[in-house]
Amino acid sequence: MDLEVSPALAIPASELRWRFSRSSGPGGQHVNTSDSRVELSWNVAASAVLSEGQRTMLARRLGRRLITGVVTVTASEQRSQLRNREIALAKLAELITAGLAPDAAQRRPTKPTRASNRRRLAAKDQRSATKRQRQRPSAE
Repeated sequence: MDLEVSPALAIPASELRWRFSRSSGPGGQHVNTSDSRVELSWNVAASAVLSEGQRTMLARRLGRRLITGVVTVTASEQRSQLRNREIALAKLAELITAGLAPDAAQRRPTKPTRASNRRRLAAKDQRSATKRQRQRPSAE
């Protein structure tokens, strides 16, 4: 089952590596007998579906998550291995989508308008006057 990240990018099932182990968490005695925890790994460095630009972008953005070019996600939230597989696929797709998203436009710094500056200073004067009126009258 291929992983469709976007309409332009689908990771073939042959590039995905699955590992199953016993899960902690809900399930009672069932937990002790079934391998419901899922680890899904994908080798970003050796993937045939990525362009060189996409590969470098993912390597830069997922740098801390990559171990020798492989990104791994785990899922053990559910009791069912099948449900955990679906969750792991969704997590990996979300991670890749975020890694390939274009950079946000840089903010262009602006100066406050003269009117907004005037309003700010008037509010400061008002606050200062309020605090001055709370003081004890002088002894004179």
